[in-house]
Amino acid sequence: MATTTQHAPGTFCWVELGTTDPEGAKKFYGSLFGWQIQDQDVGGGEIYTIFKHGARDVAALFKLRKEQLDQKVPPHWGSYVAVESADQAATKAKQLGGTVLMDPFDVMEHGRMAVIQDPTGAVFCVWQAKAHPGAGVLDEPGSLTWTELMTSNTDKALAFYTGLLPWSTEKMMSGPPDQQFPYTMYKTGDTYAGGMMPIQPDMGPMPSHWMSYFMVDDCDASTAKAQKLGAKVHVPGMDIPNMGRFSILQDPQGAVFALFAPKRQG
Repeated sequence: MATTTQHAPGTFCWVELGTTDPEGAKKFYGSLFGWQIQDQDVGGGEIYTIFKHGARDVAALFKLRKEQLDQKVPPHWGSYVAVESADQAATKAKQLGGTVLMDPFDVMEHGRMAVIQDPTGAVFCVWQAKAHPGAGVLDEPGSLTWTELMTSNTDKALAFYTGLLPWSTEKMMSGPPDQQFPYTMYKTGDTYAGGMMPIQPDMGPMPSHWMSYFMVDDCDASTAKAQKLGAKVHVPGMDIPNMGRFSILQDPQGAVFALFAPKRQG
């Protein structure tokens, strides 16, 4: 895919890692994905790191602040979805039963954002782009390719997100033949925007959350590489019929993410 300079409303446009050990995380992800590192001094003694895929911005990293650690916020990948107006999205989210954790605010000249928690507990950000549209590339090896909601209440989540964002839905069955469950695809027009599945009983106690999937050429090889770099494997490589292969990992600092290798054609 060519360089992306604009994201349609309803598109997951940016992904950001909050971590306890920025230097360790830079080393891990730089080695795993071949990302280059660009540190930016944002004042107050804080550094915001841009991960680059070639010349294009692909993701970011920041050190979790003391107040976040005091609130027991764990290392995590945070998802941003593009909107026309962060203020309107925040207001609408409240009306739909969501909670605005951070009111809309300007990020210098780059854009305007808000942090929202859906009615089932999953947290995400909305991004109104100005100078910075978000990721400069999607759906290439080493970049974000899918974002998936794992939730405790799919009906409540579906009503919230289709009310908030320009999403329609397409439903299918997923999982092993003996453990099928409904899977919802969110769409913006004819383009798939993300997915949603219910948290399964065998997963144990787990809060609702959005999961970031990064594309790789070979799921098993990248999973093995991540493990050698210190990651834990939560779900080893598994096939998604007619689509590809995925795994779920936890980086050395504790943030959970997924890998996806699309099925080769021919």
